[in-house]
Amino acid sequence: MTEVLDSYQLLLKGSWITIQLTVYGSVLALVLAVVFGLAGTSRNRAVRTLNRVYVEFFRGTATLVLMFWFFYALPLVGLRFTPMFAAVLALGLNVGAYGAEVVRGAINAVPRAQYEATIALNLTPAQRMRRVLLPQAVALMLPPFGNLLIELMKGTAIVSLITISDLTFRAKQIQSSTGETLWTFVVILVLYFAIAQILQLLVRYAERRVDRMLGRRPDKGDGKLSDLAVGAPGSGVG
Repeated sequence: MTEVLDSYQLLLKGSWITIQLTVYGSVLALVLAVVFGLAGTSRNRAVRTLNRVYVEFFRGTATLVLMFWFFYALPLVGLRFTPMFAAVLALGLNVGAYGAEVVRGAINAVPRAQYEATIALNLTPAQRMRRVLLPQAVALMLPPFGNLLIELMKGTAIVSLITISDLTFRAKQIQSSTGETLWTFVVILVLYFAIAQILQLLVRYAERRVDRMLGRRPDKGDGKLSDLAVGAPGSGVG
């Protein structure tokens, strides 16, 4: 155990690479999810078809195979990517396909009356989406997006197969040099768990912020217990 902990610098370097992969992959996945999710709600059949092709293809393709394809196959036709870029592209495309379905489903879940109200107010399609539908849909998207974010982070554990020195790669190095298989993988289990918990906390913070923006959660300091009790049954105040 001591030998494993003495290799903390290698573990920190690996953790940093894992965090970078998670951040870059998440940004790409989020952009793709919004673009193709909105395309899935379009009235234009060609645009909706584009959404289905993207979602069905990348949702049905293994991230590892995509990664190998970008890193090992494309150079054969003259396209070369760095290992980091190939990994981010594979992770972002795969998770973005799942995210696109989350975006499409969340927008369709906004009550029909809200959509009809925007038409009554004579808002343009872009104004309807930006001012009314999308803000409400974001509140519905955040919990499943949190799950996808953690899945993407766990998916980074395979990038060592294309020579990236992530947390799993560093753990194998430490295990080979110390012979401490049990404690090496106990430590990286804890590190992956810690990163996942940090991501979960960030998502919950975003959920609270969005709820406050939509008026679903009182601001801090508002709605004190004493105020809420006034006028409540049994409070003795009329």
